[in-house]
Amino acid sequence: MTIPEIQQLEDFFAQAGKQQVPIYLNEATVITDYEHFLESHLTPLKANPEAKVNIPIIHRLKILKLLIESNA
Repeated sequence: MTIPEIQQLEDFFAQAGKQQVPIYLNEATVITDYEHFLESHLTPLKANPEAKVNIPIIHRLKILKLLIESNA
């Protein structure tokens, strides 16, 4: 993921505003603290956007984005 793509995700979440929790991404992943979730996922992406270890983080952020878009 590139820095501009990360910035686009960050901008999207900033414009979407705070979401009501809990948010179920799937059967095993529940977001109970929205701000903490975003911070804990965006920080490592910005620190090392090319790391393969970030692939699950990118996946979870994209799922969250799709859920927010579908509920808008």
